[in-house]
Amino acid sequence: MILQVKVTPNARTNAIDGFHDGVLKVKIKAPPDKGKANDELIDFLAESFHIPKSRIRIISGHSSRLKKLEIPHSVDLHVILP
Repeated sequence: MILQVKVTPNARTNAIDGFHDGVLKVKIKAPPDKGKANDELIDFLAESFHIPKSRIRIISGHSSRLKKLEIPHSVDLHVILP
């Protein structure tokens, strides 16, 4: 499944802000420096979805706040929404 994510780096805590216009908004503590925010995004979402980090892949947007991620079809997005 392809998931569009808008990342806000340098946040106080890692958190999911829900869906807005079909895009999942996620706050990440890490700075957008040398892929740190991307790595923390994958770590955080893997923990939130209860799946291995290797099952999440950034398809596009490596250096952008708006990213497309590939995640398994079996992930239930309703579980993670606030």
